[in-house]
Amino acid sequence: MDGNETVDRPDTDAPERSDEPTGTTDDSSDGDASMPGVPDPDPQESDVPDDVRKYARFKKIDGAQYDRVNEFLRDRTYITAREWAIARLCSDFRTETGVEMTKIGENLPDLVPFMTDTYSPQAVNQARSSFEDKVRTAGATFLYGAMCDFFTAEELDDVMYEATEVAKFLLEVEGVDLAVEDELEAEERISTVMREVREASEQLRTEDLAESEEDGE
Repeated sequence: MDGNETVDRPDTDAPERSDEPTGTTDDSSDGDASMPGVPDPDPQESDVPDDVRKYARFKKIDGAQYDRVNEFLRDRTYITAREWAIARLCSDFRTETGVEMTKIGENLPDLVPFMTDTYSPQAVNQARSSFEDKVRTAGATFLYGAMCDFFTAEELDDVMYEATEVAKFLLEVEGVDLAVEDELEAEERISTVMREVREASEQLRTEDLAESEEDGE
């Protein structure tokens, strides 16, 4: 993992359970066999909640190792595999009262194939907060690059295209069904926002130029 998160781990100081029988005789195994005419007791119900057992995200990378997923994300985004998984789970396990931090942490290995440890609610919240901070920082960086006239309009379109393709790929890996209509609508919203950003940037530069000329008179 990243080394910063807190994960719930089994107590390594606990004595190991012996496989050897203790205080039993050779006849004790007869008590475990099913008695004729006596129905077997009902099997214990699974402790895994139904919504966790039915959760179908990340199935496309079942068997993937954390390090490989993390390396892929590091090459293309600012987030880690841990933050990616937690962000998706926080979105999917959100109720009217908030995010189900405890459920996510306790069932993390069952929910995400490449996550092998359970997390405390505090560790889940830490990863969630880290994801949010990185999104805000990346957003500010991108908008500054768009507004400071560093990119031409064509270069900015290329940046948006590359970012959109990476985001779409991650959604597809999660198992999100991207309808063509939804995809086109999202791209149109992004294009509209970018046009507004460019227009606002041009207006700011025009105003700054006008103020500079007035000050020079």
